[in-house]
Amino acid sequence: MTQTNLNSFDTERSLLVGGVVHRYYSLTAFAKNSGRDLSRLPFSLKILLENLLRREDGVTVKREDIEALADWDPKAAPDREIQFMPARVLLQDFTGVPAVADLAAMRGALKRLGGDPARINPLQPADLVIDHSVQVDRFGTTLALAENAQLDYHRNHERYQFLRWGQGAFRNFRVVPPATGICHQVNLEYLSQVAMVLEARGSDPLIYPDTVIGTDSHTTMINGLGVVGWGVGGIEAEAALLGQPCSMLIPQVVGFRLSGRLKPGVTATDLVLTVTQMLRKHGVVGSFVEFFGPGFAELPVADRATIGNMSPEYGATIGVFPVDQQTIEYLKLTGREKLTSLVEAYYRDQGLWHEPGQPEASYSSVLELDLGDVEPSLAGPSRPQDRVPLSQVASAFEKELTRLAGAGAAISRGADPLSPELASLEPGAGRVSVTQPDGARYQLTHGSVVIAAITSCTNTSNPSVLFAAGLLARNAVRRGLQVKPWVKTSLAPGSKVVTDYLEDSGLMSYLEALRFHLVGYGCTTCIGNSGPLPEHIAEAVSAGDLCVASVLSGNRNFEGRINSQVKANYLASPPLVVAYALAGNIAMDLGKEPLGVDPGGQPVFLKDILPDDREVAELVARYVTPAQFQKNYGEVFAGDPLWSALETPIGEIYQWQADSTYLKEPPFLAEVGAEAEPLVDLAGARALALLGDSVTTDHISPAGSIGKNTPAGKYLISLGVPLEEFNSYGARRGNHEVMVRGTFANIRIRNKLVPGVEGGVTIHFGAGAATGDQLPIYDAAMRYAQEGVPLVVIAGKEYGTGSSRDWAAKGTRLLGVKAVVAESFERIHRSNLVGMGILPLQFLPGESAASLGISGTETFDIAGITRLGVGGGLEVQARSADGGSRSFTVRVRIDTPNELEYFQNGGILPYMLRQALKG
Repeated sequence: MTQTNLNSFDTERSLLVGGVVHRYYSLTAFAKNSGRDLSRLPFSLKILLENLLRREDGVTVKREDIEALADWDPKAAPDREIQFMPARVLLQDFTGVPAVADLAAMRGALKRLGGDPARINPLQPADLVIDHSVQVDRFGTTLALAENAQLDYHRNHERYQFLRWGQGAFRNFRVVPPATGICHQVNLEYLSQVAMVLEARGSDPLIYPDTVIGTDSHTTMINGLGVVGWGVGGIEAEAALLGQPCSMLIPQVVGFRLSGRLKPGVTATDLVLTVTQMLRKHGVVGSFVEFFGPGFAELPVADRATIGNMSPEYGATIGVFPVDQQTIEYLKLTGREKLTSLVEAYYRDQGLWHEPGQPEASYSSVLELDLGDVEPSLAGPSRPQDRVPLSQVASAFEKELTRLAGAGAAISRGADPLSPELASLEPGAGRVSVTQPDGARYQLTHGSVVIAAITSCTNTSNPSVLFAAGLLARNAVRRGLQVKPWVKTSLAPGSKVVTDYLEDSGLMSYLEALRFHLVGYGCTTCIGNSGPLPEHIAEAVSAGDLCVASVLSGNRNFEGRINSQVKANYLASPPLVVAYALAGNIAMDLGKEPLGVDPGGQPVFLKDILPDDREVAELVARYVTPAQFQKNYGEVFAGDPLWSALETPIGEIYQWQADSTYLKEPPFLAEVGAEAEPLVDLAGARALALLGDSVTTDHISPAGSIGKNTPAGKYLISLGVPLEEFNSYGARRGNHEVMVRGTFANIRIRNKLVPGVEGGVTIHFGAGAATGDQLPIYDAAMRYAQEGVPLVVIAGKEYGTGSSRDWAAKGTRLLGVKAVVAESFERIHRSNLVGMGILPLQFLPGESAASLGISGTETFDIAGITRLGVGGGLEVQARSADGGSRSFTVRVRIDTPNELEYFQNGGILPYMLRQALKG
């Protein structure tokens, strides 16, 4: 917190709640004393305004910053920078391990430069939830949970030991152990206080809104509780941990007006897929989205959180719902009733409390949705915004099949894949016969659903959709249906509370009867931890080059993310996940074709087993109780016996182990001196990759399994690591040698320097050459490094969409890339590039590599970097091997003075180290 507050507008006030006097900075007093009307200012901007009022010091936050925010023009393009300081930081283990490793490396570097390493500590409260590591190796059995946990600890014990060291070594840092839940659900159900209280020596405690930034883009799930928070890269989060505010432009705020009610049988998942499609089409990148209207009050927090969770999918910074009575009811439900008096009193007094019928705020633009127009839907086969009505899924998949499986691919119609006459069928295109180890025989085809996963924070925070899944399973079992044998099923809730209410209601047994057994409490399938397909399935998919499908209740379905062998991936509600597991093929029309036949030979359709909304509501009211939350979160930081048994290093400086294949001292501070080196222009740079539109951080940053023939796999083999212990890229984020070898190595990435080829390869061009050798991107980058050649990446629109992966920027930096030139950038990734000292440059409107005739075979000179400022333009000269050249101007996407300082220091980490050294 800022030590001195100038309080220019005389806004400090007192609030008596429960016999305790609290200090706070009053928005009502500000409006009166400044002569400004805040009644039409969006809720989210009022939260930012309070943040500035509370922290006005004349340096980081000035009087004119406060006035600029209060005078916000809804229609103006964002151009005013403010410094936002979150109340706390949320980390997950994949991105949290590198963050903690960087803090450990900073301690070592500070000691090397003569400073006190103990000064490196989180200055903001930080919680790390271990939720991204568990994989679905075992499934379809009651032993799956325990066996996956054992494998998790076996693979990740080094990382877990390191995090336990961090919990002891750093102040203000807590770790939620494995097998507890997903960070966003733990945040929603337990960590968030909605109103924060800071005890102050010698004065009354200070109360202020809970705000948060997190190293997972789905931190926005907390927006459903009325908490303003969003995802950032690990680099930006580290800056916040060490007391650096987040530089941001005062955003535009898009209003989303909700009216009406959802129709029977329509779920919150169907709603969020509709909202995602609408907002992506509208264009809200860099904006806040705020929900309002008569339909808003009807939505419980669980539904709101589902919508807030998917803000990254529709491109917004946040998707927030104001605090109201539903917030209070949710705090009571989740065992936090003691917070409710303070929360309600504070938000009412601040004018932040929402009441139905109050005047609507002013917005930059407004979208409207009648909830009654929402229909059952899926999204896919590779983007969350590509919503498909349930009635059109089969036909839409057929249209996508040629793109996914190649020319001539077609749906294989004919005999029942489980028919006894299967052996007599002739093999055909898109059809492969399979014999299971137990002797069962069937056929896989294009569209076969091989993964059906109830997973991810998006939906498993929502009891209504989980009860709907359980009821559908009950109805299916009672009709004698069974999941198709080729489907890998899993249930990975975001919270242990889910297990309690499914078991208490008796529905868990029906899910287990359909092989939806608990496999772990973590992100699993949604982040690529789906585990391998059974060997006989994997072999059949490869042998027939089949385009098989997954259906998951998650939020991400990008190419190559869910499983390397699964080309078509669809997001769906938990009950529809169960339905497609019963159907066994995504190319079925579930409105017209039966899911199966009952023992009497009668067809059973989806409509026959759909649960009744009233029964769902009754189960939620009866079986979801505060006692469940109090029990499961009572000792949340203690962990299970596996966690307690870990041997934990001690000491303020971490002792890096030379033989570790999981944790290596990050190299970013190894040669950093006390003063920054001067910037230099780029000369003779080569394009490492020429990419198209919508290149995601999944394409850039290593994720999922590590192939044995990849540069990362060969590196691990060279160290004696057996294939079965490779683990995932995410689990090895603490080892930069693995991560840099996997950067741009996604199996689905398309580098236009190598047309017609998928995967992380490029062309290495020698001096003055127009042709060269085809190499893995890592190998080419290392060859360029030996030759002293700087590198650039050239891309299309929406470069860096997806999860806030700091390694998408860190790996790019370690490959030797100095600049990225793109048509547009996703917010978090652009910030991360700057944070790693990589220059983000944007083509001018209407221009692109194609329109400028850039082939990627040229050498590039970029002049003016030595005189770099915020925004502005730079001149790029592209020289071809035949002696021709072309010049064009690009816009510098360093958007704030703070970002310029970071870039001038070589990134955020060197900047923070030098600040710590100066004291």
